[in-house]
Amino acid sequence: MSREAAHYKQVRHRDSGTWLVEFTSRVLVVCPGCGGRALVIPLPGVAAPMYFSELLFQPRRLACAGCGAVADWSADERGGGLVGAVPGGTEDPFFRRPLWLQVRCAGRVLWAYNEGHVDAVAAYVGAKLRERLASPTMAMFARMPAWMKAAEHRDEVMAGLTALRALAQLSTPGDRSDAAHERGDRPRHHGSRYFRGGPY
Repeated sequence: MSREAAHYKQVRHRDSGTWLVEFTSRVLVVCPGCGGRALVIPLPGVAAPMYFSELLFQPRRLACAGCGAVADWSADERGGGLVGAVPGGTEDPFFRRPLWLQVRCAGRVLWAYNEGHVDAVAAYVGAKLRERLASPTMAMFARMPAWMKAAEHRDEVMAGLTALRALAQLSTPGDRSDAAHERGDRPRHHGSRYFRGGPY
């Protein structure tokens, strides 16, 4: 049985309040050097954060195994605090590179940060019954576009997620999806700060 079929057999999905930021510890992006697949991860040697929200302030490194391109990112400082990245949209939150995992789907663009993100969305979309067990304020599934949640788009979205899963295994410039280009739709900074006492 395929993974997609298994998701269809999942009757119930219980949303415990998963945040999109939880998937930003590993982001597949289009390399600025060669156009192949590059990886954005926390800067080596940096301590693991205590809270998921700290991932938005954690220094990052972009590295491409194909051409050797490397770049580092650190949060801007403003008013005695760090200005965190904002997740969402078809560009990565740190370097603003187009996400590698993008495909056209139901007249729109379906995207994900990594394979774990794809699997989480598939589990939600494939479920016939969805339960919310946490506040929707920052929850990823509560903020998901309505077209992705609609029953009439379930087959298309699941097929799109299958395509994203396959893309995650590819890496050359020629493997790049025609949907993976800059759109400028990454959310702007909303003024979040990180002080010694933690983010607020």
